Amino acid sequence: MTKAILSGNEAIARGFIEAGGKLAAAYPGTPSTEVLETLSHEKGIHAEWSVNEKVALEVAIGGALSGVRSLACMKHVGVNVAADPLMTASYTGINAGLVLMAADDPGMFSSQNEQDTRHYARLGKLPCIEPSDSAEALQYVKAAFEMSEAFDTPVILRTTTRISHCKSVVETGTVESPAGRGLVKDFAKYVMLPNNAKKRHVFVEDRLMRLKEWAETSRLNRIIDGDKEIGFITSGISFQYVREAFPKATVLKLGTTFPLPEKLIKKFASSVTKLAVVEELDPFIEDQIKAMGITVHLGKNVLPLWGEFSQRLVRERISGSTLPMKEVVSGLIMRPPTFCPGCSHRGLYTVLAKLKLHVSGDIGCYTLGALPPFSAMHSCICMGASISAAHGMAQGLALQGTQQQKPVAVIGDSTFLHSGITGLINMVYNGGDAIVIIMNNDTTGMTGGQEHAGTGRPAGGVEAPRLDIAKLCQAIGAKRVREIDAYKIKDLEKIMKEELAEKGPTVLISNQPCVLRYRVSKKAYSVERESCKGCKLCLKAGCIALSFTPEGKTGYVEIDPLLCNGCGVCEQLCTTGCMKQGDA
Repeated sequence: MTKAILSGNEAIARGFIEAGGKLAAAYPGTPSTEVLETLSHEKGIHAEWSVNEKVALEVAIGGALSGVRSLACMKHVGVNVAADPLMTASYTGINAGLVLMAADDPGMFSSQNEQDTRHYARLGKLPCIEPSDSAEALQYVKAAFEMSEAFDTPVILRTTTRISHCKSVVETGTVESPAGRGLVKDFAKYVMLPNNAKKRHVFVEDRLMRLKEWAETSRLNRIIDGDKEIGFITSGISFQYVREAFPKATVLKLGTTFPLPEKLIKKFASSVTKLAVVEELDPFIEDQIKAMGITVHLGKNVLPLWGEFSQRLVRERISGSTLPMKEVVSGLIMRPPTFCPGCSHRGLYTVLAKLKLHVSGDIGCYTLGALPPFSAMHSCICMGASISAAHGMAQGLALQGTQQQKPVAVIGDSTFLHSGITGLINMVYNGGDAIVIIMNNDTTGMTGGQEHAGTGRPAGGVEAPRLDIAKLCQAIGAKRVREIDAYKIKDLEKIMKEELAEKGPTVLISNQPCVLRYRVSKKAYSVERESCKGCKLCLKAGCIALSFTPEGKTGYVEIDPLLCNGCGVCEQLCTTGCMKQGDA
């Protein structure tokens, strides 16, 4: 064994390797992304970016049915997309081991909601295990595959942002080489026609009972003895907060959060004066414990149902005492999230804001267009919803007989391939009347620049067929498909006005590469200070390379040459001609 410092995601990848895993599929989504990125560099493993989470899980199911240990990785909202095959995979069971790694995001650092994946375990009657650090993340992956094969079930490995991204010491071990099991034809087990599914449901209920018995003695659940005044039941990252806040307390650390070890919990509860249940988000464990007839003295009656916990929060809420806090450094300027300098999305949103259009948004970097100075996105629901919602908006306006401009949907290339295609098919098929703008920057940008089917490169980096988005839209039946240059503001405004005047759906495709992913950089702009009138029109581009100095009669704008990417959007907004590319 050797020691290494790994993030939780890196440790999960290592655990998959040590377990003899062979197939991994994922769709990038923070905080889960690094698992597949790590595995993509490993020889002898097929690691792929699938077009969405549903497909990723289906690929992993196929891998498991073929006889190799398989893994699907996604963030919590991705499980919504994958829920359909997940529920049926609970019935079919597996051949070789199958693990679903789902990363929740308490605090919503990069997500649109804080949903709790553990509910899917109960819904699907599937085991759910939760590591509390990187070392456990590695070991729990191996345990998950053992459990999967022992009980003929998919296993959910749930992490949170803090587990996925924090690093700790890990002991790496030897790599297993389980024999491939090969494809097996079993009509009654794998073909979920109603008559077969009825029998498999009986199997699922029996399996759940056996899992409950197994959990009572599983090494994943352990008691740390200590002060019996308050006994804590906890799991995952919350275990670390409890140990830091109450180092002398007795703790029941649950590695299996579904199903729960009822006998062990009852024994533990009877050994302490007060019982506290500490878990982020929903009272998933607490409600089950209360259903066992056990009194929970401290739980969600003192701990919040939202946000990420901390050692300080747990200490203060459980003990009722406020800890002294160091004074926060004063005078720091808060910088809101914004587009990278040179991002093509900036020019597009400048035009959308000027025309005061109603924009149906989607998930990606371009969601930042909802923020000032653009304020040019007015809804954001989930991956792919922009097109379907815009279609619904247009139909709703038509039913009301209003004279409002047709709505505009904005969607990225990766998101369009993820779940926007069906929305566009639906819009064309049902006589929609909206503009769809596909912001193609040739990468999955928000999660760090991963590949997708439109880049011509899979996860491993070799060449692959490159999907032509324009031809795809035409094949769907869209009559008006135009490619645009989002950096040319006047041309873009003209095109937008032309398409707003047309009836029926329009698809505009902006084909400009992500400046960060592809290291695109042009010569920086500078300002002739004497010519600047301080009108601030250029600041509407919302670029962090620009700043305003309120000196003299009008003040003036400056451009930081270290930040400027030379895109020229600000120069097109300038009315005095004071901006020049290169030194002023």
